[in-house]
Amino acid sequence: MNFLDNAKRRAFEENKPEALAADIRMISGCEDCQTSADVSNVNSFKLPDPAGRAGGACTSTLLQVLYKDNETPADEYSFIEVLDKMRQILDDESYTQKPQLTSSHPIDITHKFDLVPPSATGTRRALLVGINYVGQEGQLSGCHNDVGNMVNYIKNVHEFEDDNITVLLDDDEHEAPTKENMLAAYKKIVQESSKGDAIFLHYSGHGTKIRDDDRSEEDDGYDEALVPVDYDSNGLILDDDLYDIVVKGLPEGVHVVCLMDCCHSGTVLDLPYVFKPNGEFGDKMEIAKDFDFNKLAKKLGGSGIGMKIGSFLMEQYLKG
Repeated sequence: MNFLDNAKRRAFEENKPEALAADIRMISGCEDCQTSADVSNVNSFKLPDPAGRAGGACTSTLLQVLYKDNETPADEYSFIEVLDKMRQILDDESYTQKPQLTSSHPIDITHKFDLVPPSATGTRRALLVGINYVGQEGQLSGCHNDVGNMVNYIKNVHEFEDDNITVLLDDDEHEAPTKENMLAAYKKIVQESSKGDAIFLHYSGHGTKIRDDDRSEEDDGYDEALVPVDYDSNGLILDDDLYDIVVKGLPEGVHVVCLMDCCHSGTVLDLPYVFKPNGEFGDKMEIAKDFDFNKLAKKLGGSGIGMKIGSFLMEQYLKG
């Protein structure tokens, strides 16, 4: 870590707003500039196959690492090892997408990967959304399977209970993953949670990028977005929407793990710390090189964190 990176990290931690008090971690199936893929045959990933032969590459890969053949691995894997193994499996299967980990706080990624850490002793809640876009253009095949496989994993391995698991699927049996229902479900799980609770969020479906209404807020001029089943009539769920509900809404002491298996998902929660299994990050998470603190200030209602961090960096620079 060079001087600037170290100073930026110190400045951010010393000026971190209360809205980032919760412990939020997100595994993304790919970077913002990449598209994600369906696995045409989940048998190649040694996973259960409840309703077909397809699944999302990110979900299938993570489960191959953590729950292959419905069994947890004999060895405990660190965050680094889990991301490295996911990347290697994807490479071996000729998938170009690169998974990554982002978080609200710097995680010691040499420690054991766990969906629910020992400190989360309260209620375990989960919200899983799978959208195959049945009968629509761009229909997918594996998103329902992703949800079924992941529900089995969190119940059997992490002791999530049915009463605390919400599933949205476009299968005419579950509540439909419309924009209204998805936003309501995200709000509900956040509102019900308190210090010591653990939340797991899983999305498997289409993701996209659209031109940002305020070009100054997104470095590349685009917002990342989730695509609900009724997107054609009611629109998308933007990264700003997710930030307002999931990030700003969480109280301190709540632990969140989010798995985004969709295109353009790398920064869909706009979390500051990042680790990519590409050899550039060593064994530490860093503040993303392109993380925009002025954008963060706007999301938080003008907290001034960008100016505070800029002043801190200048002060550290002048000190030599």
